[in-house]
Amino acid sequence: MLLSLVLLAVVALGYLSQATGLCMFKGVNEWKQGNKEHLMAILFSGVLVWVSTLFAYLADIPFHFRIYEINTWFLCGGFFFGLGAAFNKGCGISTLSKLAKGDIKMLATISGWLVGWTLFAFWSPERNLTQLPIHNFSHYLFFSSISIGLIIWVSLGNKKRKKFWFSMLSIGLLSGFIYLYQPKWSPNALLSNLSKAFLDSQTHSWPSLEQYLFFIAILIGMFLGAWNRNKFSFLSSSFKYWVIHLLAGTLMGVGASLALGGNSVQLLLAIPTLSPAGFVSVAGILMGIWSGIHIQKYIK
Repeated sequence: MLLSLVLLAVVALGYLSQATGLCMFKGVNEWKQGNKEHLMAILFSGVLVWVSTLFAYLADIPFHFRIYEINTWFLCGGFFFGLGAAFNKGCGISTLSKLAKGDIKMLATISGWLVGWTLFAFWSPERNLTQLPIHNFSHYLFFSSISIGLIIWVSLGNKKRKKFWFSMLSIGLLSGFIYLYQPKWSPNALLSNLSKAFLDSQTHSWPSLEQYLFFIAILIGMFLGAWNRNKFSFLSSSFKYWVIHLLAGTLMGVGASLALGGNSVQLLLAIPTLSPAGFVSVAGILMGIWSGIHIQKYIK
C-alpha cells in the first residue's frame, strides 16, 4: 500500500516537472531573455524539503543524505554538468521530460550518462571529501521562514504566478518524502547503479525492482503532462545531433559523478539541507550552462 502511494507521488512529480519546466538550462535562457522569475523558482524549488526532514526527525526515520564541505571537485563537477546540459539543451529531469514528449535523441543523452559514470569509475580521482553533520533547529527555522515568506508573496500574485510557483514548491515537497522511502529513487541513481553493476557486479549490486518502478512512474507522469498539454510528438534527428547529445550526456555523467549528483539532487536535497558543497555545485552548473550557451554561438 505504501509503495503504491509513493509511486503515485512519483507520477505526480513527473507530471509537475513536465508542466513547470524544471530545468536550469531553461531557467538561464529565460533569465537572459528578461524573465528572472523562472530561474529563481527553480533555485527555490526545494525549499519545502525541510517538512520531510522534520517528519523524519520526529518519526525517527533515518535520513541518509550526506552533506559535505566546499571542495574544488564539486565546482568542477557542476561546471562539467552545466556545460553538458547547455549542449544537450536540457538538464537531467528535462532530458527525461523531452524523451517523454517524443524527443528520442534524448536516448543518446541518457546513454552518455552511462558512459560518463563508467569513465568516472575507471578514473575515480582522490577527492578528500569532508562530511558535515546535517543542521537541526537552525535549518528548520531558516527554511520555514523562507517558506512562509514565499507562500505569502506567491499568494498575493496573479493566477499564473500562483500555479507556477506552487507547482515548483510541490515538486520539492514530494521529492523529500519520496527520498525518505527510497533514497535511490531518482533516474540518475538507477542509471548510476546500472553502470557500476555492469563494471563490477561482485562489488556493486544491481538496482532493485523499486528503482525500475520509480523510473517508469516518473516517465508516465511526464508523458501524461505532455499529453495533457498537447506537447507529445516524435522528433527525428540526424546522426550529427545524436553524437552531440551522446557527448553532452557524457559530460553530464562525469559532472554528476564529481559533484555527487546532478541538478535535481543539488536543488532538491543538497541546497535544502544547507550543504556547502551543494551551493558550490549549483554555482558550477550555472557557470557551465552560461559558458556552454556562449560557446555554441561561436561554433555554429
